Parts: sequence; C-alpha cells; structure tokens
Amino acid sequence: MTNHVVLFEPLMPANTGNIARSCAGTNTVLHLIEPLGFLLDDKHMKRAGLDYWDDVKIEMHDDLPSFLATLKPADELYLISKFSSKTYSDVDYTDTNKDYYFLFGKETTGLPETFMKENEDLALRIPMGDHIRAFNLSNSVAIVLFEALRQQKFAGLETTHHYDHDKLKD
Repeated sequence: MTNHVVLFEPLMPANTGNIARSCAGTNTVLHLIEPLGFLLDDKHMKRAGLDYWDDVKIEMHDDLPSFLATLKPADELYLISKFSSKTYSDVDYTDTNKDYYFLFGKETTGLPETFMKENEDLALRIPMGDHIRAFNLSNSVAIVLFEALRQQKFAGLETTHHYDHDKLKD
C-alpha cells in the first residue's frame, strides 16, 4: 500500500514545495501533471521544500490522460473537489492491497469540469463554510493525506520523535 498525491497543473511554487515536503515526511509519492505554472528549480518551491527534495519521489506526467494511463485496476483514485456529497473521511483507506491516489486540481480552477462530471463517483470533499471558494492547496493535501495515514495507523512512519537535548544546546 502506497499513498500518492497528484497535482493537476499546479500554479504556485510555494504550495508545491510545501506538498513535496509533506510527501517526503510521509513516504508519499508526488505526481505532477503538466503544464506547471513554474519551473521545477523555482527558488520559492525549493525554499518551501527545504532540504527534503532528495527524500521525495516525484513522477512527472505530460497531461491528465497520461497520468490516468499509469493507474492499475487495483488502484483507488479519488478526486478532491468541493463538489461532492461524500467527504474524504467517509472512505476506508486501509486495504493493504491497494495504492491510494488523491488527485487535486489547479489552485484557480480545480479539476477540468468535464472530467469531474464523468467521474463524480470518485469525488471527495473537505467540509467548509460556503463563504470561501476553497482551502489552500497545501492545507487540503495535508488534511486528506493525514486522514489516510491515520486510518493506516501511520504505517512505516515513526510515531514518536526523541530529541537529543544536548544537540539543541549547540
């Protein structure tokens, strides 16, 4: 079982950098669907990801159809959208024989409307008040990803962290 975060045509380098850092810290694969709204060596993205870039597995895809072609029949794909009656916490993410893919749309327009209409049964939403359009992309990824990880009992992740207080004095 592996978790995957998929970003459709992300525009903001700092969001992608923050998401990459979350992926590095949770052993989650990050998929980027082109075109990107920035260069991969953008200083804001690099700064947001800090020095964790070597620890994140990134897969690039030319477009949405080429990403979809990589999915296997056992994979579970979820489209994160505010247009769904089902919430991200309504799903069971514990089947160890599946990989879980969470597809997030572009910061400004989300996922393509036609694609969403064709795949409404795959859509999940994060509950929010109707006075905002959407949550920040990086925060949305963290919300959904950590629900999956919580249900998976944080498998493969250290659940306690011990500090060497002597090192903190230096």
